[in-house]
Amino acid sequence: MQDLLFDFISKYISLTEDEKNTLISLDIFRSEKKGSILLKAGQKTKNSYFVLKGCIRAYYILDGEEKTTAFYTEMEGLTPPCVTNKTPSEYYISCVEDTILTVSNTDMEVEVNSKFPKFEIMCRILSEELLAKERINFDEFKTSSPEQRYLNLLQKRPDLIQRVPQYQLASYLGIKPQSLSRLRARILEKSKT
Repeated sequence: MQDLLFDFISKYISLTEDEKNTLISLDIFRSEKKGSILLKAGQKTKNSYFVLKGCIRAYYILDGEEKTTAFYTEMEGLTPPCVTNKTPSEYYISCVEDTILTVSNTDMEVEVNSKFPKFEIMCRILSEELLAKERINFDEFKTSSPEQRYLNLLQKRPDLIQRVPQYQLASYLGIKPQSLSRLRARILEKSKT
């Protein structure tokens, strides 16, 4: 598990053995079963998550219906807005698959950043990359049709098609599961001609 994390970090900064040992000593690695809920709406948390293996999703429950807003897979991180705002969460985070992740909290991050300032630099770079990526995803979602959203998903994140239940994919795309079935059939039919 830790080698996956260290390989990822090495893309941004180099770690000394002392820094690696400090990370290991923090006891941040967790294994969660498919269906585990990491965060519930109304709950407060200081936790941030980084997926080493598996898939988690963020979703709201509105009028009794789940509305998926994001999936996070290998080497993707999530700091829920409630951590920064210090308010109860407005949404849920759960495991779509058996998942191995790191769970850190704000106190831990402050401590590590004060001991090793280069971690703070790496976190800033990662935050900037994530913000840019989420902005592009939001803009694409707002300016595209459901069919285009699905085609974008096929192009950019084809693994999700196999890994995520259809009703969650449909919710993520902003459509009903029946509409997703029809859309897939239409795309398949177009590809045959």
